Amino acid sequence: MVNCKDKVVLITGASSGIGEAIAKRFAALNASLLLTGIGQMDLDRVAQECKAIGAPKVWSFEINLSDRYTIDGLFNFAAANEIEPAFFVLNAGISQRATTLDSPFEIDQRIMDINYFGHIYLIKTFKKLLASAKMTHIAVTTSISGLFGFPLRSAYCASKHALFGFFESLELENNNIKVTFLIPGRVNTQISKSAILANGERYNRMDPGQATGISVDKCAKGAVRAILNERHKKLLGGKELLMVFFYKFIPPLFYKLARNISATEL
Repeated sequence: MVNCKDKVVLITGASSGIGEAIAKRFAALNASLLLTGIGQMDLDRVAQECKAIGAPKVWSFEINLSDRYTIDGLFNFAAANEIEPAFFVLNAGISQRATTLDSPFEIDQRIMDINYFGHIYLIKTFKKLLASAKMTHIAVTTSISGLFGFPLRSAYCASKHALFGFFESLELENNNIKVTFLIPGRVNTQISKSAILANGERYNRMDPGQATGISVDKCAKGAVRAILNERHKKLLGGKELLMVFFYKFIPPLFYKLARNISATEL
C-alpha cells in the first residue's frame, strides 16, 4: 500500500459529500490537503475538521470548474505556497434529470464543462508538475452511469464516459502517472438535489435510490483504500452494481431493466 503521510492530496468537490469524506479519510492518514470546491465557508469548515483529525497542513481554495480563471487562481496559489500535490482526487461534478431530446444543447454543454472539461483544464494547468514528478496518482470519480447509458442522464453519462477515455490515455502515455477510476453507484449524497433539469433549474429533490445508497463514509473508505492500493478501477455501491454485471455479461437483461426501472432509483 502506498504511504500518503505528509504528501499533499488535491481534492475537487471537497466541500461536501464524497469529496469531504475522502478528505477526512486522508487526514486520518496524516496526509496534507489542498481542498477545492464551491463555497469557501464549507471548505474552511472541512479544513478545520481535517486538521483536528490529523492532517499536518490544510489549504482551502474555492474554484468553479466552469470558470477557468478560478482554476488558474488555484494553480497560482499552489505555486506561491510551494504546494505540490502527489495525489489528485477529481471528484466534483453535477448530475442531470432530463430526457435527451428535451434538454437544449446548452445543458449538455454546461454538464460537460463542469464534469469533463473543468477537470481536464485543471490537470493540464498542473502539467509541468506532473511531468517532473517521480510519481503522481490521479483518482477520478466517475459513475456506473459512465459505463453505460441510462434514462434522464444522457449528458451526465457522456461526461463520465469521456473521463475514462482521457485519463486512461494519459496513464498509458506516462509511466510516472497512475490512475484510479472510482465508480460509485448509489451513494447517499445531495447530488440528485443539485441535478440539472431541462430548463436549467435544480431538480431539488432527493431521489429514493439516492436516499437508500451507501453512506459517504463507506464510499470514501473504499475509495481511499483503492487509491492507496493502486487499483485501476473500483466499483463502490450496493446491489445496483449488478447492472454493471448485466451490461457486460447479459446485455438483453440490462436493456430490459434499464428501460423499465425508474430513472430516479439508480
